[in-house]
Amino acid sequence: MQLRTRSSLEYCTVLLESCIQSKSLFQGKLIHQHLLKCLHRTQETKLTNFDVPFEKLVDFYIACNELKIARHVFDKMPHRPKNVVLWNLLIKAYAWNGPYEEAIDLYYKMLGYGITPNRFTFPFVLKACSALKEVSEGREIHFDIKRLRLESNVYVSTALVDLYAKCGCLDDAKEVFDKMHKRDVVAWNSMISGFSLHEGSYDEVARLLVQMQYDVSPNSSTIVGVLPAVAQVNSLRHGKEIHGFCVRRGFVGDVVVGTGILDVYGKCQCIDYARRIFDMIGIVKNEVTWSAMVGAYVVCDFMREALELFCQLLMLKDDGIVLSAVTLATVIRVCANLTDLSMGSCLHCYAIKSGFVLDLMVGNTLLSMYAKCGIINGAMRFFNEMDSRDAVSFTAIISGYVQNGNSEEGLCMLLEMQLSGINPEKATLASVLPACAHLAALHYGSCSHCYAIVCGFTADTMICNALIDMYAKCGKIDTARKVFDRMHKRGIVSWNTMIIAYGIHGIGLEALLLFDNMQSEGLKPDDVTFICLISACSHSGLVADGKYWFNAMTQDFGIIPRMEHYACMVDLLSRAGLFKEVHSFIEKMPLEPDVRVWGALLSACRVYKNVELGEEVSKKIQKLGPESTGNFVLLSNMYSAVGRWDDAAQVRSTQKEQGFEKSPGCSWIEISGVVHTFVGGGYRSHPQLAQISNKLDELLVEMKRLGYQTESSYVFQDVEEEEKERVLLYHSEKLAIAFGILSLSPDKPILVTKNLRVCGDCHTAIKFISLVTKRDITVRDASRFHHFKDGICNCGDFW
Repeated sequence: MQLRTRSSLEYCTVLLESCIQSKSLFQGKLIHQHLLKCLHRTQETKLTNFDVPFEKLVDFYIACNELKIARHVFDKMPHRPKNVVLWNLLIKAYAWNGPYEEAIDLYYKMLGYGITPNRFTFPFVLKACSALKEVSEGREIHFDIKRLRLESNVYVSTALVDLYAKCGCLDDAKEVFDKMHKRDVVAWNSMISGFSLHEGSYDEVARLLVQMQYDVSPNSSTIVGVLPAVAQVNSLRHGKEIHGFCVRRGFVGDVVVGTGILDVYGKCQCIDYARRIFDMIGIVKNEVTWSAMVGAYVVCDFMREALELFCQLLMLKDDGIVLSAVTLATVIRVCANLTDLSMGSCLHCYAIKSGFVLDLMVGNTLLSMYAKCGIINGAMRFFNEMDSRDAVSFTAIISGYVQNGNSEEGLCMLLEMQLSGINPEKATLASVLPACAHLAALHYGSCSHCYAIVCGFTADTMICNALIDMYAKCGKIDTARKVFDRMHKRGIVSWNTMIIAYGIHGIGLEALLLFDNMQSEGLKPDDVTFICLISACSHSGLVADGKYWFNAMTQDFGIIPRMEHYACMVDLLSRAGLFKEVHSFIEKMPLEPDVRVWGALLSACRVYKNVELGEEVSKKIQKLGPESTGNFVLLSNMYSAVGRWDDAAQVRSTQKEQGFEKSPGCSWIEISGVVHTFVGGGYRSHPQLAQISNKLDELLVEMKRLGYQTESSYVFQDVEEEEKERVLLYHSEKLAIAFGILSLSPDKPILVTKNLRVCGDCHTAIKFISLVTKRDITVRDASRFHHFKDGICNCGDFW
């Protein structure tokens, strides 16, 4: 019986050798069934003759890419295999195909059974660690390598270099690499490609490439490893040099090399070169090549061309081209940039049909697309349907809320994100800080600043710029300046943000001084700088300075004025009441004045009650088509101010007919991290509305005692004087200030934000309130900041 079984097993082993060569799965499974029957029939439990054929069976299933069956056979073998080669085969299969955790698990099981790994084991298990970025496991395995004195083996050392480099442990990778007595091209490539993955390592990659050529000759894999680093720093010169090297060596026929060169040209904004390489690759180009070309069009802002190329790619699906999640996400991003909701929705349907909708990257780009297209409810529905979410998912929805004017909802989503255990990233803060700025939510803004400091985000210029803007719009101009002064690196946006911050606070002289400092540091102003500067002069009444820098912009800096510059100049001259000069300035404009230019002049007509000119300007605005309700309101208010009630009513009627609705006056104040909102007239209920009303009545008595008189011209309804006084008393900013007085201790300043310009009566009243209460009161309206103290406003009644 034993002789027949042994003979049969030897025959099975030979047959399995043949099956491994032919990869005949059907025959192999028949042999597997026969072996199981033989194993079942034998009575000798210690029989070891089955070990060899079962080991060969495991080898066969691995060769046929049936890893699950191979592992099942391995686990059910009569005796635990002592053959290290078989363990290596399984570890290798997991390291190449996954799940990678199984490769590491098998390695430790192997050690547990007392089997000593060899020089072939370590490259495989280290590859699995590299794929998982498991550097801690890798270090433990490195210790075993040292214990077995295999560190000098070129394959083992190369695997260690690859692991440490890909995990970002560049010093460890360099240490292992420097100790290698012999380095082949694979070792050099591992070092170069590993360093190439990480930002800021370009110089080291270039140095390694030069050193490599003294040792071994670079191959196409070397070039593939170097190109991402070149693309990362947008080094066109080095990209062209490598392209020339590839032409001389004949590497350009390699589709992977060609795709890498294409990517470099795309990232260097050389779209013509990129397209030429794409066309030269010809029919051998794969999905990665197509994706790289689509990405190049996106980088160069050729969005329509990117969409057209993607449509060509879709037609090639039947030719074996398989779309990837990366390509789909790139094209969805194109739809977001173009706000092409129709195409974006089609791609969403395609993602659902293809199963890519489950991919987190695709899901996040769909979120961003819907948000940028203004479909925030659709974005939120999709967000709630997502199986998994990460920081990018939350950032996309927060950004969507903020961009669509729903800052409060954006901050609520931030809280939900933190409750979900997901930490905000830099991009999250870049979306949250503008929401804090819009709401003047200083508490949230300060907390975000603290978080940015702890996480090291304040080294990022973009975050610091957002912090400057946030503090400035929360009334903390001094804190904004501290952030500016402590920045490691300031770009032109940083200077512009600080200049405009001084401007909206009415500190024009500081803005001019900062502009001088910017030039002293050798930074050249751009066109936005002059918009900020002239606007700052306008808010501070620095007419001569504004006019000087407007002329210097072209003469000294070679910047051609845009419509925004002309609008700022009209605003500057109009605020000063220089109507004749404004008229002459507009006539000499090389551009046809738009609504913004005429709107700036109309605003001044209201302030100076120049009804005749206001009517003329209003007609011009009507011809161009008003952009919003603002111009209707200005004209209506101007008529009301001089008692022309019928004309005011007619303007409001025209406004409604054209579909423009006036936004109600709305003010808000942050108390202990909670934003409280008030609407003019007190129509929005508030738990303390009765106390607020009583406080306003008390303040009115004290204000009248000091000489305050209501300016009834700011009531734009034809009602009795007594009623006008009540209407003015319940303007939203007064309600918010009264609530601040009730809620904050006497030494705390009060900051109120309003969605519209503060009216003349409120401006006068708040000066008296600051005098009565001995409190510092700041009001941020749609135009600028007003800092009230001891009965004086820093705007000098000029706004």
